[in-house]
Amino acid sequence: MYRLNRRSNKTVNTVLPEVLLDLIRQRAALPAGGAVQALADRIRTTYGDAVRGILFYGSCLRSGDDRGGMVDLYVIVERYRDAYPSRFWAVLNKILPPNVFYLETQAEGRVVRAKYAVLSLADLKAGTSGAWFHSYLWGRFAQPAAILYAQPPEVAEQLHQALGQAVLTFLTRVVPCAPERFSTRALWLKGLSLSYRAELRAERPEKVAGLFQSSADYYDRITTAVLPLLPYRVEPIDANEVCFETRISDWRRTGCRIGWRIRSLQGKILSVVRLLKGAFTFSGGLDYILWKIERHTGVSVEVPPRLRRHPILALCVLAWRLYRRGAFR
Repeated sequence: MYRLNRRSNKTVNTVLPEVLLDLIRQRAALPAGGAVQALADRIRTTYGDAVRGILFYGSCLRSGDDRGGMVDLYVIVERYRDAYPSRFWAVLNKILPPNVFYLETQAEGRVVRAKYAVLSLADLKAGTSGAWFHSYLWGRFAQPAAILYAQPPEVAEQLHQALGQAVLTFLTRVVPCAPERFSTRALWLKGLSLSYRAELRAERPEKVAGLFQSSADYYDRITTAVLPLLPYRVEPIDANEVCFETRISDWRRTGCRIGWRIRSLQGKILSVVRLLKGAFTFSGGLDYILWKIERHTGVSVEVPPRLRRHPILALCVLAWRLYRRGAFR
């Protein structure tokens, strides 16, 4: 993901206002359920002192219920080589982060499941900064996230900063694609749709609308906090409706649209490569990949038994079939 699309080795960050950071701190500090915390504890046992932080995001966070779902976690480490006994996995994680793994454990009298990604703190900061072109991280973490664990204590503030930077990067890249007058809702629906299209995740409009509605007040407040930081002027025009007006040049708007088209092509290529890697790092990787594609696109395919014995060949064959059926948009 990262090393293949890095624009520069320099992370570009802006001093974020306290009002934004306070909103993120409050959201990140909301308690998770006991089952989710049990997953975090299991990860800490597995990776030991290599773990610097654990972020919780995604559908189970939005719904507040992990039953019937798969908890999405990011495990933040200082260095990849500290996280793995094998140098191979550390190198793979560094070249094409993140590595994604499956975890299940017993909690509250039932089995709870998670998909977790291993990412270094340095890559999190880089991937949410304004220097990073693709939306893989700043598109994800502009959305609400909770911090399940952070040690030493200063790591929590670094995570808050990265989450805030993700919001700023997201809105900087989305506002030029919005109309001259827009509501917070319309802005985020546009941005979320664009970021999902930059992967193999072209969500249905009603799903995107549900993402916004699940935390509408939070989105309204962080948008109001961030818009003054954008490199173009945005003025409120209706405080009751949280609506804004901006005048952006045609060349900047054209550049924005071209940028998202490039992200869409780039992201689909990187997503396929990442899924190929996931066939090895993820227990039941092939089934997980097909489940994920069906969940996000509505397209399903059957895997012949002979192909299951050769996951990479299976993925190549299935990728073409899925493409022809409209899974990759």
